[in-house]
Amino acid sequence: MTETTTASDGQTRTARKRQAILDVASTLFLRDGYLATSMDQIAAAAAVSKQTVYKQFTDKQSLFREIVTGTVELVSDPVARQVASLPDSSDLEADLQKLARALVSQVSQPRVMQLRRLVIGEAGRFPELGRLFYQRGPGRTIDALAAAFESLAARNQLRLDDPQLAAEHFNWLVTSIPLNRMMLCGDTERPDPAALDRYADAGAQAFLASYRPN
Repeated sequence: MTETTTASDGQTRTARKRQAILDVASTLFLRDGYLATSMDQIAAAAAVSKQTVYKQFTDKQSLFREIVTGTVELVSDPVARQVASLPDSSDLEADLQKLARALVSQVSQPRVMQLRRLVIGEAGRFPELGRLFYQRGPGRTIDALAAAFESLAARNQLRLDDPQLAAEHFNWLVTSIPLNRMMLCGDTERPDPAALDRYADAGAQAFLASYRPN
């Protein structure tokens, strides 16, 4: 009996190949850097032809762009959902603490830190990648926080004049200490979960000390 290949089977195989290319390219980019990684290497490691790689991604830059977008959104999506529920909080201190811990945990993941370093290293050649990383990652979180804080201020839960600035303050009070340490000292410097929680809690408390109504 002759096997029949359905359109669905073809789409599934195409999706698997695309994901294999993304996985392999991500590993190579993070290990060897953007310039040192070629489309030939990516095709060989993914066990596909170079034509298949170019069929899925027009060039190396578009492939790298999709890796940046996918990785950052994977991290920022859970935080964005948590921020969206913040305006309805009945215990703002507890909910800000939970949000701070989630934010620190997400941004300190080793793969995210490696990608951040790589994007910064390529920002001079490809500034649009840096903007993309910011817009889909911290920029998205800060915009969502600004909207949530504005709603909380309307309920007299926060006291603020500039929601966007308040959002920037919260984001960096919570993440700056572990983020700077890991960015400069490498993945071996990732604090343990208890230390990350301590940084998150202290950042949230510092924020509330400035923005909680008297």
